[in-house]
Amino acid sequence: MTLTEDGSRLDRALVSALPEHSRARLQGLIEEGAVTLNGAVITKVSHRVSAGDEVTLTIPELRAVGLVAQDLDLDVLYEDEDVVVLYKTAGMVVHPSKGHQDGTLVNALMHAVDDLAGIGGEERPGIVHRLDKGTSGVMIVAKRDDAHNALREQFTVHSVDRVYLAVTLGTPSLDAGRIENRLGRAANDRLRFTAVEHDGRKAVTTWKVMERLGPCGLFECRLETGRTHQVRVHLSEMGYPILGDPLYRGRRTAPPPVTALLEGVNHQLLHAWKLAFDHPRTGERLSFERPPPEDFMRVLRGLRAQYAPA
Repeated sequence: MTLTEDGSRLDRALVSALPEHSRARLQGLIEEGAVTLNGAVITKVSHRVSAGDEVTLTIPELRAVGLVAQDLDLDVLYEDEDVVVLYKTAGMVVHPSKGHQDGTLVNALMHAVDDLAGIGGEERPGIVHRLDKGTSGVMIVAKRDDAHNALREQFTVHSVDRVYLAVTLGTPSLDAGRIENRLGRAANDRLRFTAVEHDGRKAVTTWKVMERLGPCGLFECRLETGRTHQVRVHLSEMGYPILGDPLYRGRRTAPPPVTALLEGVNHQLLHAWKLAFDHPRTGERLSFERPPPEDFMRVLRGLRAQYAPA
């Protein structure tokens, strides 16, 4: 891959280029001699890089230890020898982690797909991008390492089109806008992210209001970057948290009629609606779209019935 950052530490540059890997994992790979810079092996994580440097990262062969293949309900929208495009339901965790060793999307993929790219790591085979546990929608998974690298590059240069739908508490007076800031972990709650002045990662969301429904609204959000909780944080910090969101004020502040509509909904009403990318081998532009799940639509129908203009 070709680095775009100038003057950064090698480990930080790799984290920016490969956000699906943890910094600790990348530091370990550097120290193990798995990284070359312009053809030379570099084992110092603090080595400074320049824009245009060519980096090669060798990922250890994927080990099946700890990964349990499970026959879970997996909704595949498209599959070929390079990629799988699928629909992730709300409530499913993408990859195993502490507290979620099975029942994840990766466990389902290990059963349903014969070959997965190893570059995602031993617990994240094939994973190119993530959706939060409570977010439903369209995802892409790589089956080959070269496909994984090509897709990651598209995410890095922002050529992947990702459009989300969100039901929010409140709407702005403007019909559309763009929010750009830097996001980092909240100092007082490590589960949450927030806007920060320093050390955070650039986050950009373009939004428009599709419907105004009394105390609520339906937003369309287009991601230019894909930071953890990005849409959830951006809408919340604008003053319009996503309905049902347990971390970002989307449940506690809902008025009683809206709270009644949320009965039985245990996740944020955020849905990855559309996904478009260039096929990593053929270059063909592929587009996929999936409507929101029934509980999302049930709340939306209830809001329309109560608050939509006559």
